[in-house]
Amino acid sequence: MIRDGVSKEAIFLAVGDFVVYFFSLILALTFRYSMLPGRALLSLHLQSFWLLFLLFMLVNFAVGLYDIRSALRRGWNGAAVLTAQLVNAILGVLYFYFIPAVIAPKANLFIFLIISTLILVLWRAVMYPVVSIAKKQTALLIGSGKDIDDLAAELSGRGRYGLYFKETISPRASAEEMKAAIAEAVKRTDATIVVADLHNDVVESTMPLLYSLVFSGMKFVDASRLYEAVFGRVPLGLVGERWLVENSGTALGNRRVYDLLKRGMDILMASILGAVSLVVYPFIWIAVKLDDRGPLFVTQERIGKNGRPIRIVKFRSMTANDGGSYLQDGKSKLKVTRVGQFIRLTRIDELPQLWSVLAGHQSLIGPRPELPPLVRVYEEKIPYYNARHLITPGLSGWAQIYHRAHPHHAVAIEDASDKLSYDLYYVKNRSFMLDLKIALQTLRALISRQGV
Repeated sequence: MIRDGVSKEAIFLAVGDFVVYFFSLILALTFRYSMLPGRALLSLHLQSFWLLFLLFMLVNFAVGLYDIRSALRRGWNGAAVLTAQLVNAILGVLYFYFIPAVIAPKANLFIFLIISTLILVLWRAVMYPVVSIAKKQTALLIGSGKDIDDLAAELSGRGRYGLYFKETISPRASAEEMKAAIAEAVKRTDATIVVADLHNDVVESTMPLLYSLVFSGMKFVDASRLYEAVFGRVPLGLVGERWLVENSGTALGNRRVYDLLKRGMDILMASILGAVSLVVYPFIWIAVKLDDRGPLFVTQERIGKNGRPIRIVKFRSMTANDGGSYLQDGKSKLKVTRVGQFIRLTRIDELPQLWSVLAGHQSLIGPRPELPPLVRVYEEKIPYYNARHLITPGLSGWAQIYHRAHPHHAVAIEDASDKLSYDLYYVKNRSFMLDLKIALQTLRALISRQGV
């Protein structure tokens, strides 16, 4: 299956990067000492560099160099690779200059960084597309609708993927017509993969034919799974009650263990971060009082897990607390204060919510809780919108990282639908690794002042 192949691709990329770093160290030592390093010299440097390699891999993971979409696109993302190496260089300098246990000469670090950057670019841009596990394959696409069209346009129109659709077959009026269309298309093309909307009733009725093709070497992929792999979100047009029952994960033992451990991590991190954040409270209070003499905090009602209302506290960033009351016309009569602009950009206004995390009303990672008036509108206009309330809301989430057109306190059906597709992706795929990635990506966004 494609999804399994993509997982292998991501592992292949990670192993390749680690080999690049190790080989770059050997080349750096060879360049510095004009000879291949012996076992003793290499071991001496590995005492200092092995932790650095792990940090580098973690940074690469954080910027998305091992995510599913990078693997499908043959691994080359120049901006992400160079960004990762820049962060790695900063970490390397800090590591070598501020940790006393580091014993390797500092000059070797700079030689290593230059060589590793050059080889990493060569590996990602030139070598990986050639030796990639996922060779380009032709496929048939069976289905209809906007999500299917988007999938066809993305894969067929771009050469960076290892898969392209030779033909798209729309569902026919009857099962017999559907079977005939598929059989003719298989004969007419040299496709080795069939990507099908398996949730479509007409397509599902052709299962006997599809099953028989398995024995001829044909591979089958659920269109919704491939869509998720390509776009990093759930195709809402392919979502139904069956999908929700299959992917809610509320009855799975491994999810119960994950939820328990995640709650423990929330308590630990919220306690530490909340205590540390108390240092900035006096400074924010002084800034707010000097700005407009208004209150320091605002309290708002949001919708939490299972649709229950929760109350969150934030540092006030507007001239008053609107409470979502202006949603009828989609415009606020309030203004963002001068201090509010700063604390919003830096996300300092969210710090009091750490106590909400400690109380269990929110999590560090999860779909952002929405205002009740908006939820009422969206649940009426957007199918299965309430599915995002299956899990505890969070301070940051998958949608905050990858969905840029965030609707802020005003009705925006299309933007909210897109955001829901990312939230449902997290509901389905939530795990410690995904949480770690979101946390690191959030940190990167805050450092780069992109906000989340």
